[in-house]
Formats: sequence, C-alpha cells, structure tokens
Amino acid sequence: MADSPHTEDSPDWQYDEFRQVGLDFESLNQVAAYDARQGDLGIYFDKLLDRLGVKQGHVLIDVGAGTAKLARAAAARGAEAHAVDISKAMLSHAEASMASAGANGVVFHHAGFLSFECQAETADWVMSFNALHHLPDFWKQVAIERMASWLKPGANLVLRDVIFSFDQANYREGIEHWISQVAGDGATGWSRADFEAHVRDEYSTYAWIIEGMMARAGFEIVSKDTSLGAYAEYVARKGDK
Repeated sequence: MADSPHTEDSPDWQYDEFRQVGLDFESLNQVAAYDARQGDLGIYFDKLLDRLGVKQGHVLIDVGAGTAKLARAAAARGAEAHAVDISKAMLSHAEASMASAGANGVVFHHAGFLSFECQAETADWVMSFNALHHLPDFWKQVAIERMASWLKPGANLVLRDVIFSFDQANYREGIEHWISQVAGDGATGWSRADFEAHVRDEYSTYAWIIEGMMARAGFEIVSKDTSLGAYAEYVARKGDK
C-alpha cells in the first residue's frame, strides 16, 4: 500500500479529508459489514467497464475505491488500475480479499481526492463511486479540478454518487421520498437512520451544482442518469486542450 504525500506544510485552512465523515471506515468490522451490504458489485462493474470500453493498456484511477471491486474488475481485463482511498482499513480489506483469491494487478494508495498525486495527463479513466459527497462543495470543486489534471486530453471522468435532482423548493419531500424508497428494504441492510445520518452529516448536493463544477473544470457531459432523483451517474469528457 502506497502512502501519498501528506504535506506537513499544508495551510491551516486545508480541509482534512482523512477525517472520517459518516460511517467509521477505520473499523475493520464496519468495513466488513459495509462490503457485505454492497452485494456483488463485481457484476455491475464488469458491465460498466464493458459499456465504457475499458481495456488492456488503459490507466484507470478509482478515487474513494473502498474495497476496490471496481479497480479489481479493471485489472482483470488488463488495465493498470489504481485504488485510492483514505481508509487504511478499506484498503487492507481489499488487499486481503484479492490475495485470498489469487488476484493481482491493483496498486493501492492511502490518499484521497485532495492528496493523491500522479503525473499529469496520464490516466485514460478517472472514476469515483459514492465518495465525492464526503467533501463540502468548495472542496468538491478542488477535487474535480484535480481529477481533470490527471486525465489525458479527451479522456473521461465517471462519477456516480448521492446527488439530488429533485426540486430544491420541495427538498423536504424529496429527501423523505428518497429515504422511504431505499431504507429498510431488507436487501441492502441499510436503515432509515443510516440515510438520515447521510443527509445530516455528509455533503451530498444538487445535480446542477455538480454539473456546473464539471463544466468549470473543462468537462463536457457525455451522458447522465438522474432518473432516480437522489442518485446520479455521469460520464464527462475532458477537453482536447
């Protein structure tokens, strides 16, 4: 596991992205429970990578990789896969899981959106699933700008997260509808209290804000799915210059 430089000379106003927001992902028990709740994401990620055309020789960076199922699926098809996460417990769980399965090909980095470092314009894909909401909006913009700098011209950012597209004037109804749809369905193991804590303690924001951030960072949105009202998935292309 590689530690990304955590500069001691960072200004006092620098956001501490290693501070846990929401669930405690430094607890091995919590990480194991989280991984079990996610179900077989490998199938979803395989279909996604097929749809996007990720292939051997591509460089893929997954930020907020969690237990690295996306990076693992990319490595299995020959991509150079990097799993970036602020939780050492998450990365340790992922490394142990891959070792027990005899899998390899993923480079692990203990870092996040604001601290991961790589050579500029070297990645074919940067992806992030359910992680950007850990940052307040100011730092989301910084993160999106940084991810753009890692991508080759014409390459793509893939972002999926809890992102709200319901009418902000009726946000109470939107939040309540979302929680009633996803909490306690018996399939995921997530409770109403889990989703209430997400809204209260984490930093999910509106789709129009995220889309504005990507545009300011030089991205053109190629495709988006906001059909579920509280989740969104974007593929955004970096400009050629």
